[in-house]
Amino acid sequence: MTTPLSPEDAAVEISLASALEIWRLGLATMVDIRQAFEIELKGAIPGTVHIPLFEVKRLLGHELTEDEQDILDAGKPTEIDTQGFFGTLDRVHNDHDHIVLCICNSGRRSLYAARLLRSLGYPKALSVAGGFQAWKKVAASAAQPAPAA
Repeated sequence: MTTPLSPEDAAVEISLASALEIWRLGLATMVDIRQAFEIELKGAIPGTVHIPLFEVKRLLGHELTEDEQDILDAGKPTEIDTQGFFGTLDRVHNDHDHIVLCICNSGRRSLYAARLLRSLGYPKALSVAGGFQAWKKVAASAAQPAPAA
């Protein structure tokens, strides 16, 4: 059972179908915020930009929860610094004219990431509902042959 979204979260969340459509139209960039080891274990979404959320939180001086620190400690650090983080964001956001679609494993961390990016001056940051798990189901069904008529 999923928890209903708060009005603040609902304002920054987009359905996977809508996210894929605006991405396909070239109006957005998909940013995978999972840790590198998660991408290695579960797979990557082709064409995404990788910016690991927990390393960014630490980089910006935000406190990590014990679980976040454990996840961060489970992998090897990504080479990201403040200049690289903002440089990448500025490039994908195209001077605040491009939508930034944050995607994580299930859609929970991406809500935090979208709110964080908005607080940093990127008003078109959105969280992709369902995350990688939802994308994987869509990708798997797209790969299935159509049933015979």
